Amino acid sequence: MAGREYEVLLTAGAEQDLESIYDYIAEFDCKANADYVLDRLLDVVESLSAFPERGTYPKELVALGIRDYRQTAFKPYRVIYRIMAQEVFIYVIADGRQDMQSLLARRLLGS
Repeated sequence: MAGREYEVLLTAGAEQDLESIYDYIAEFDCKANADYVLDRLLDVVESLSAFPERGTYPKELVALGIRDYRQTAFKPYRVIYRIMAQEVFIYVIADGRQDMQSLLARRLLGS
């Protein structure tokens, strides 16, 4: 099934998120698990080039009436992104068990 291909771009914040997740797992678990999680997160990110619309709207943003962002996930990690024309911008990659309301307000809404 041929579809439009989107260009997937990571913001500086999302790149820093990946580094922080990797470093945390490597320090408190092991490098092999950090490599595995990083690879899976990058697979999720890359998969958005084919079907970015499949993601759901983050409930924290929907509660504020915002439907500009979508999310997908791997394990407890949530990937928050926005589709603009033929580009998908990844804004946040974070452990969904943390206070996502505050994180999203800070990172996406500048609060």
